[in-house]
Formats: sequence, C-alpha cells, structure tokens
Amino acid sequence: MQTIHSLFFPESVALIGASSDPERIGGRVLRFMREGGFQGTIYPINKGEALVQGLPAYKSISDVPGPVDQAVIIIPAAGVETALREAVAKGVKSVQILTAGFAEIDEAGKALQQKLVDICRAAEVRMLGPNSLGLLNLSNQYSATFSTALNGLRPVKGHIALATQSGAFGSATYGMASLRGLGFSKIIATGNEADVDVAECIDYLADDAETRVICAAVESCKDGTRLRQALLKAARAGKPVLIMKAGRTEVGASAAATHTGSLAGNDTVYDTVFAECGAYRPQSIEEMLDIAYVCAVTGQLPANDDVAILTGSGGIGILMADHASDHGLALPPLAAGASAAVREVLPFAVAANPLDTTAQVTAVASGVTRTLEALLTHSAYGTVFAYLAHVGLSPTRFQSTCDELIALKQKFPERGLVMVMLATPEVAAALDAHGIPTFADPSRAVLAIAGARQLARRQAALYTPSSGQRSAPALGDVSTEAAAKKVLAEAGLPMLPEKVCTSAEEAATTATRYGFPVVAKISSPDIAHKTEIGGVLLNLQDAEAVRQAHGELLRRARAAAPQARIDGVLITPMLKGGVETILGLHMDPTFGPMLMFGSGGTAVELFKDVAFASAPVDAARARQLVDAVQSSRLLRQWRGGPQYDEAALVDAICKLSAFAETHAAQLESIDLNPLVVREKGAVCLDAVITLREASAI
Repeated sequence: MQTIHSLFFPESVALIGASSDPERIGGRVLRFMREGGFQGTIYPINKGEALVQGLPAYKSISDVPGPVDQAVIIIPAAGVETALREAVAKGVKSVQILTAGFAEIDEAGKALQQKLVDICRAAEVRMLGPNSLGLLNLSNQYSATFSTALNGLRPVKGHIALATQSGAFGSATYGMASLRGLGFSKIIATGNEADVDVAECIDYLADDAETRVICAAVESCKDGTRLRQALLKAARAGKPVLIMKAGRTEVGASAAATHTGSLAGNDTVYDTVFAECGAYRPQSIEEMLDIAYVCAVTGQLPANDDVAILTGSGGIGILMADHASDHGLALPPLAAGASAAVREVLPFAVAANPLDTTAQVTAVASGVTRTLEALLTHSAYGTVFAYLAHVGLSPTRFQSTCDELIALKQKFPERGLVMVMLATPEVAAALDAHGIPTFADPSRAVLAIAGARQLARRQAALYTPSSGQRSAPALGDVSTEAAAKKVLAEAGLPMLPEKVCTSAEEAATTATRYGFPVVAKISSPDIAHKTEIGGVLLNLQDAEAVRQAHGELLRRARAAAPQARIDGVLITPMLKGGVETILGLHMDPTFGPMLMFGSGGTAVELFKDVAFASAPVDAARARQLVDAVQSSRLLRQWRGGPQYDEAALVDAICKLSAFAETHAAQLESIDLNPLVVREKGAVCLDAVITLREASAI
C-alpha cells in the first residue's frame, strides 16, 4: 500500500455530499476548504444542484472531467459504498470518509465498514475513517474537516503535528493551541481506523520535515507492533511524541489466574510501551501543549536534569524548586566560579539555587541578563529559568532586555533558557522566534521542562524489539505448581528440591530426607492461590507434624473446593530469610509478552509496587526494571541490613524473558511468587503457569 502522503497533498478533491448551506456538514467542509486557502481544484458532488457555494457541481464523481486525486465522502452511510466504488473507478489515490454509522454502531455497520476496507485495499487506495473528523495540512492550506472549531479559530502554520482517533479531542486540542498562538504542521483525526490509524500517522510524521514534535491521542490500539515501531522511528528521528491514552481501567482479575494478569492493567501496559519507545504520556491536554510548545520553540530537548532558577521573588523560586524536585529535576548549588561571577553583578544577592536577585536587580544596568550570562558561562545547567514577573507586559520598556536575551540565547544555543513572566503576545512571539519559550505560570514552566527532559531520557534508552519468536515444542501439562516449576527449572530458573506426596507416610519420609523444617502445600491444578484456602503450612519441624499436615491440607482443600482435582501434598524445604519479590509474565493481547517485577508475597495486589517491561530484556534492562520498583531498596543494605544478590535476580529475569520468547505462542501468564532473593542466589518458592486456550494459539 502507498503511504498516506496523498491524504495530505491532493491536487484535486471531489467532495461527495457537498451542500450549498455553509452551516450543514457537507457545506462546512466545502466552506472551510475555500476559506483555508486551498489552491487545488475542488469538485462539489451534489445530485440536485448545478452550483454549490459558487462552484460548478456534478451529479457524480464519474462526471468530473479529468483526474481526481482524493474523494471526501460525507453522505448517509447507506450510500457510502456506492460512492466509494465510483471514486475508486475514477482513480482516486485516497479517500476520506467523514460519515458515521459503521463499526462504532453495530454488527451491520461493522460488516459495511469491512466492505469499504476491501474495496480500498483491492485498488490500493488509502482510506481515512469512516467516522472521521477529517484533516488539516497547514503547508498547503488544505482544511478537509467539518469541525466547528474552524468557525472561530483558524490554526496557524507551525511545527506541531496532531494525530488523534477522536475528532472531538482533536478539535478541542487545536482550539486550545490556537488560542495560545501555537502553530501546526498537520492535524488528522483517524476515526474508526478501518485503514489509516494513529500509529501510521506517527510513522509518516516522523519523516515530515515541517514537524518537530508529534502530539497523539489513542483510545485503543489494534496493532501493537506497528505502534511500537512508529514510536521508535519518531524517537530515533529526534521527534518527541506526546501521546495521550483514554481509559485507565484494569483488566479484571478474572481475565487471568495470576497476580501478573490482574496487575497488568491495560493502562499499565500502555504506560510501559510508551516509555520504552521514547514517548511521554501527559496527564492533560494543557500539559501536552506545554511540552509541545517547548519542543517546537527550542527544537531540542534539555541536555541534562540540572536546572537553575533566577528569580526576583523568593516565594516563586521556592515554588519552582519544589516542582522541579518532585518531577525529577535537580537544582545543584552554584559552582564557585558561578557564585563569584554573580556577586560581581549583584553584590547584595545570595549566590544560591534558586538565586533570589530581589527587586534591587532593577537598579543594576542589565542586571538580569548579566546574571543569566554569569550562570550560563560558569555552569553546566541544562535549563535556566528566569522569573521576571510582569515586565513582558510593557513591550517598549522590555525591548532592550528582550534583545539581550536573544543575544544570550545565540551565544549559548545548546542551553535551555525559559522566561516566566506575564507578556504580551508580541513579546512572547519575539522570544519564541529565537528559541526562548515564555510561560505565565511558573509551575507549568517547570512541568513542561520536566516532561521534555523525560523525553530526552527515554530517547537515550530505547527498547529493542525481538527479531521474532523462537519455535519450541508444546509445554505439556503445567497446571500444578510442581509441573510449572519443573519446566521453569529446565529453563534455568532457580528452584528448591520438592516432591508431590500422595500419602502421609511418603510426605514424612520425603521431609526427613530434605531435613527440617519443611513446608507442605496442597497440589491441585484447580487451586492457583493456595494461601487463600489455607493450603500452605509452614515451619513443620518433624515427621509427625508433616503426617498431620498432609491430612489437614487434604481436608481444607476438599472443604474449600469440593470439585477440585487433588494430586497430593507438595513437600519442600523451609527457606528462611531473604527478600520476597514477584516475577511474572503477562501476554498482552496488543503488545505481546510483558515481564513484571515487584514486591512479592500475599500483599502484592494491595500495594501494587510493581513495574513492567516488554520482553525480551537483556541484563541492563532487567536492572532498570528492578530499579523502577520502590521496594527494591530492601535489596541494598536497607537500614543496615545485608546486601542481597541482585545479580541472581537479574539473571532470573533474563531467564524468564528467554523462556517467554521461546514459548510466547502458548503462554497466557506466569507467576513466580515469591521469588526470594538471598544474600547469595535466589530461589522460586511458588510458580503458576497459565496457557492460552487452544483456540487462541
């Protein structure tokens, strides 16, 4: 299939459903095309009128003389298939279907939508929609949309691109952006995504010379591999991607028999994938636009986490410092050289970070810019903020300072310089034009830089997808803990000796051979979480205690789960000490195998101190996974405790990753809980493997 370039750059467009009423949907599309200044040829298609909004109209696209590059269809759903067939016969390269009433409605609509897909694919015609709000290309003034936002707001040309499934989200976003004076390169709403989706738009925009930063919004994803590849491509091209995902609901616990499955909520997996692929997920449209603004204006990301704050207000400086610390930015103290240089300019200032110049800075000629130059010359701060109150509201008085700031940015082009002040649009635009963003709100300024810095960190540590699944023989029956542990042990995961015993005497003999104390657990393919039915007895000190435990566990299992199949009682040595963790695998239906690591034990779902990573992982990414969990500090001499064997933990994560890659086609989920990390080595004390249903493999 050809790229989606033809959607953005048609030379001739047939509007099927064009209306003479400029307020009706078909009329708005035509009006916006003309008001936007589109220089291509527009052919209104209207069966009942010879002239539509002053343009000659045609009864059918077939009647149009000469070639047509693109058809925009906005007629009732029942007529769309016929209109599409006529457009394809005419030789269009692309089509936009703005009409609703397809897969988003019911099964009949879904079937009709599939017919449209089949028609387009057979002719190698690209389709946007159906149920799309259309697109805008600011480079050629092509406004093919019916969004009423264009009644009062006309997006201006700039370097921000927007790709969104939701048309309403898109119009709200570019409406907010336009009110702020932010400029766009391209805007596209993908609707039902029968053909073109947000992932392909990101892929296209990564190559677009007019786009510096990509904003995106998705409600769902049908092709996780394509989205991953698009995000990685944009990151490698140096194009920041700010992507919002609607919906934070978790997959229900009933969807999988393991902790991993219930913790791997849809939202958590999206967060993980976005981060691994260099993208950032804002929490609001405002935050997305703030970060996009910084990226578009500066054309670069902060070089490091270190920031300096110059302020004439101690309170504002403290507020900004708090936000910076909360969001991963550092405020190192001024180096000796910077302190000395600042004192030369402002003898009355305390040379600290934040640097409070007090209001007396106005009594010093070029006091602000000379102080900023001292900071930039004698430090390595990635970003320097300057709080200048409301001086930007007086363009004439501010002009000399503005010129000095621009000269300073030109002297230090690789350093971030951010103004925090009230300013007229003209003042802000003058600074923007030279790579100096301006914010009225100090908190938003800091959060925007923190988001941009997060993008830089992620672009420097991108995920490398697997080259392909390995083939492997079927795993066989892994429905019990013992069976699951056996196949995992063969894959290199560390296990204790154990045996499933079918009689009390066999259990006592086995325990004596292992040495006391021991643990006894019920063994059943129908009881995944044994502790919930009292199916685990710990610290059994002698053979008689084991005999009694065998009978007691059988009684508890039959009482709690009368229909459960019981294989016997599993006997294993009792392990003391170490740090309990959980290691798991979740086969996400969109993104494939996701590894989980976190604080283990029975409270894992209560505290949810876990992190995810896409498989496969190498040792470096396994360490990053461990570092992402708060309780991993317990492994590192916490409160005078011992240093635990993180190398053994990392090795176990890598072994599980390799196992998942080999058997991905068969697996649904895996739990190793707890995986105990010891001062030397690590060992898995329980394991659950859930296989996919045969019909899903």
